[in-house]
Amino acid sequence: MTGHIVVRADSGFYNHKVVAACEKAGAGFSVTAKMSPALHQVIGAIPEEDWVPIPYFIEGAAVAETTYKAFATHKGAKARRLIVRRVPPTPGSQLALYTEYSYHPFITNRDGETLVLEADHRRHAEVENAIRDFKYGVGLNHLPSGRFGANGAWLALNVIAHNLSRWVGRIGCGEETFVATQTLRQRYFCAPANLTHSGRKATLDLPVRWPWAGQFLAALWLLRAVRLVT
Repeated sequence: MTGHIVVRADSGFYNHKVVAACEKAGAGFSVTAKMSPALHQVIGAIPEEDWVPIPYFIEGAAVAETTYKAFATHKGAKARRLIVRRVPPTPGSQLALYTEYSYHPFITNRDGETLVLEADHRRHAEVENAIRDFKYGVGLNHLPSGRFGANGAWLALNVIAHNLSRWVGRIGCGEETFVATQTLRQRYFCAPANLTHSGRKATLDLPVRWPWAGQFLAALWLLRAVRLVT
């Protein structure tokens, strides 16, 4: 293996041993920090003018940077780079009374621009979407057989289905964010339509006033235009 190793992890790996192991191996890291009263004070002391707005699915999200002495009770603790994303509450979220934002901080030893590192750290959560989709969107929540070979084939078919669904979402529907397979199935794959044949020509008759008709036809046109390289 060549190249610089980067470890991106959620708060379950927020531990001085994990950070020490990364530093000993010469690896870069960005690890989500667990919220604590001390960390709340550090975040609260960030000047308002330091918050930089970012593109996000909720308007009002912003990122700022400061320093934080993580694992202060352990020998050799030192101030580390702390990058924080703040997000306005989503409808239905449960925040403390008078709380305006939820905060998502992480410590890192990586060089680079604050916004670039924050966006890169946030992308590590995409794997959780993929795992959830494999379990509940296709069929990996339960393996169907007690035989390894059968389960291996089942896994391969589910991976193919998952990847094809990602193609439909990104290429066909133009979705820039993750769209679950179940959503694609409800909107497109299980279209309530009739396939009729006349004069050796197949016609797909979509229902009247079906809300996804425009997106379905646009996606179909784009996917038909894909040329496979052999």
